[in-house]
Parts: sequence; structure tokens; C-alpha cells
Amino acid sequence: MTDRRGVVAKRAENLMPGVPYVRGWVRARRGAETLARQLAALGLESDFPCLIADVNVFGDGLVSLGSIRPEAAVLLAELIASGLAAEVTDRAAPTPSERDHRDTPVT
Repeated sequence: MTDRRGVVAKRAENLMPGVPYVRGWVRARRGAETLARQLAALGLESDFPCLIADVNVFGDGLVSLGSIRPEAAVLLAELIASGLAAEVTDRAAPTPSERDHRDTPVT
């Protein structure tokens, strides 16, 4: 059984010819490294000790967080929510050209 993105497909333990496992794993490694850098910047690397790149039987890259404490899951959810809120705020803020236009007196 698999979902539309292949995330719940079995891990690739026995490799089959013709499946691009390396390409998928390299993409997963880049994603895992990016996430690891951000977690380290926040001082949270110890909360995600099992963060690894992996690949499924179809050659799709996967990033596994491994088992994490419930508090780490809540913290990650809060960080995502904060980022989304900041993004919404940034989109709602007027651009510099819009601010300049509003500050120009009408004659």
C-alpha cells in the first residue's frame, strides 16, 4: 500500500535493477541536510537525533525524522505555524512601491 507520494511505500532494502535509488537518496539527503542546518541554527539538533535520508522501493527519496519526543513534535509544529503566520503577514504588508505611492500627496 502506498499514498500518492509514495511515502508509506516500503523502504528499499533489496535493490532492484533499473530503479534510480541514488537519485532519490541524494534528493532526500539534501532535504535532510537543509532541515538539519535549520534545526541546528535553532539549537534543536539534539531533539531530532535520528534525522536521516532514505529511499523507498520506487526510488523516491524520503526524509525520516525517526522517533522524537512529543515535545519536539509540538515545537516543530509551532515553528511551522510561526513561519506560515510570518509569511501571511509579509504578503499582507505593502511593498515599498505601494508605500511610496501612498505617501505621495495628491495634487
